[in-house]
This record gives sequence, C-alpha cells and structure tokens, in this order.
Amino acid sequence: MQIPMSSPDVTDDELAAVSQVLQSRYLSLGPRIERVLASYVGAKHAVGVNSGTSGLHLAVVAAGVQEGDLVITTPFSFVASANCILYERGVPVFVDVDPVTGNIDPGLISEAVHDLVDGGSHAERWVPGNLSASRLGRGKAILPVDVFGQPADMDAIVEIAYHHGLVVIEDSCAAIGSEHKGRKAGSLGDVGVFAFYPNKQMTTGEGGMLVADRDDWDALFRSLRNQGRDVFGAWLNHTRLGYNYRLDEMSAGLGLAQLKRLEELMARRARVAHWYNKRLSPRELIETPTIVPETTRMSWFVYVVRIKAPASRDRAIAELKARGIASRPYFAPIHLQPFHREGFGYRQGDYPVAEKLGAMSLALPFSSVMTEAQVDHVCEELIAMVQRTQRGRSE
Repeated sequence: MQIPMSSPDVTDDELAAVSQVLQSRYLSLGPRIERVLASYVGAKHAVGVNSGTSGLHLAVVAAGVQEGDLVITTPFSFVASANCILYERGVPVFVDVDPVTGNIDPGLISEAVHDLVDGGSHAERWVPGNLSASRLGRGKAILPVDVFGQPADMDAIVEIAYHHGLVVIEDSCAAIGSEHKGRKAGSLGDVGVFAFYPNKQMTTGEGGMLVADRDDWDALFRSLRNQGRDVFGAWLNHTRLGYNYRLDEMSAGLGLAQLKRLEELMARRARVAHWYNKRLSPRELIETPTIVPETTRMSWFVYVVRIKAPASRDRAIAELKARGIASRPYFAPIHLQPFHREGFGYRQGDYPVAEKLGAMSLALPFSSVMTEAQVDHVCEELIAMVQRTQRGRSE
C-alpha cells in the first residue's frame, strides 16, 4: 500500500469556484476571500499574498525592522520564520522551546528581552557566535510560531512585548482555526500570518494572508504586495519599495471554496488524528502529541510523533519508505541549517530542547482524505519497527 505524505481535499465546489473565476475578467488580488477570512478570524483587515513567507516578510517590514535590529523567535520551525527577518537585514535572536509543545518558551523570551532590550548583563548569551552584541541594533519584535497548529503561549508573549514596546508577529501559517483560550490563532498579536500551501488545513495552491486591526498597516500591506504602488494614487505611482506578492484570483477562488468547508476539513483532520492517537498511545518508544489545556481548539496541520531511544527516528523513516509509506523529520532546527551555521556560527548544543525535538520528531502521513485503513497500515508498520528495536535490546 502506497501512502503519500499529504493529499489535498478538493471537491466539485472548488473546481466550480476556479472555473467561475476563469470565466470572469478579474484574475488578481482576491478581495472576496479577504473579507470572509477577516470575519472568520475576528480581525478588522485581511490582505492576501502569494505565500505565508511573503506575509511574514511584509509583517517584518511593518514592524520597522532594519539592518541589525533584533527579532526574538524560535529555532524550532520551518526556516521561513527566520529568513523573513534576514530579508530586512535584521537578526533572528533564537530562544529555546517548551519541551511539551515545541513552541517558543515565554520564560526565555523574558530573559532575552531583559538582556537585549533592558540592557542586562548577559547580552552575549543570545548573540550568534559570528556577531558582536555591541554592534547590534535595538529589539523590534517577537515572532512566535504556532508549531504544528498548536498556538504558542500568546498571553505571556503579548504581555512581555507590551511592556517593552515590541511588535508581536504571530506566525499562524500552520494554525488556521486553532484557538488559544477561546480566541482564534492569528488574532492574538499585532499581526498574524496564515499560509495555504497544499498540505495545510485549507489550500489556495500557493498563497497566504495577513490579518491585523491597524488601518495604516492594511494600506501598507496592500501597497507593499503590489510593487509599492500607493493604493490611493495613480496606477503607476510607486511610493515605496514593494514586491510582487499579490494573491491571484484563481487561488483566492479555490481558497474561498475551501474556507467555506473549513469546519468540515478540520473535523476530518481531527478524526484522522484521533485514529492515530488511539492506535499509538500509550507506547513505550512512541510519544503522541500533547495538546495543552490553553489550546481550546486544535486545528491539526500535521501529525507528529516522537520516537524515543533506543528506537531511531531516521531508521523509522527508512523502514516506512521501504514499505511505501512517506514520512518526514519535523523540524530540523533552523540554527543547524547549513546557511545559518555558516553565516552566524551556531553550534550543536546551542538550543538543546529544539535539537532534541528535532532528532525525535516524525511526521506521519496526514490529510483530511486519509482512510482508517491507511492509518492502520502506517501504525502497524511503525509499531512493528519499534517492537523489533525492543526485541533487539532485550536479546
């Protein structure tokens, strides 16, 4: 049985929506999905862009990040959440993560802010090996990531930011529909960003969305995504440096149809996660995801287990692949990526919790169209691999 890592959930409604766009003469910018998504999240404004990465970049611009400025963020994430800071020549300041959720640790954020913003005595603790603390700019923002769809501890993060004049950019690229203490992910900071890649809870093919309440940022985002054109000016009047980050209307049409089905899509994914939980817990060498009480609704992006020693995550990937089952490591910590190691001087051991999670975490096949028989097969093969490890240990 061949089981892919992910599969899109597309119906005749999505096909009809895209066809309707193609029959019109309006093929760019996607205003309809913006209005619907803003209402869903509870934000005043939503601005469509061509990827979550583009959205994060524009949020960093709005936060005023310039060369040398510091943005506190997590090393346990997809690399885009740090790269978007580098696009503006800012400096990602990594702090380690909570061992239960994998989300950024607010206690460590507080320590980093004290040393870097308040002039504490241990600034060098947070600075990469190739940089000098004395040559860095000022702290500008905190960029938490809702890892695997579970919201970060946003109340604590927002409180720290408020007391120190920092902008909070909530990377909810994997968390649309999730809720933290009854409030929707993406609406908890100064600006939130969603992504709609095909493996996400809902998709536009490629695409993303910024959500915010500030009128001036709404205008800024609309200008930045459209080559810096002033939205109130002439067609070819470029008032600032901008980018080609527009969301095309065909993608928006697909996304609007998906957004209308979001509750259904989330329920289907929750069902698949339940099947996995039922079959894989409790197991001695397989740790299933923990959803903390503050996450009052979990929108499942991926299903990630942790493979404990003496079993091997990498061996599990190889053995599952040999049996036609796709799986992935999730995540390889950002600071150990070749570009970041070579450019900033990071070393193994700098962020031990993120590194431990990176070595253990295994994303299993997951989508809203998975069948129970497919989940059974994945679990049977994974459990068999772990049992072989256990037998080898006892012999």
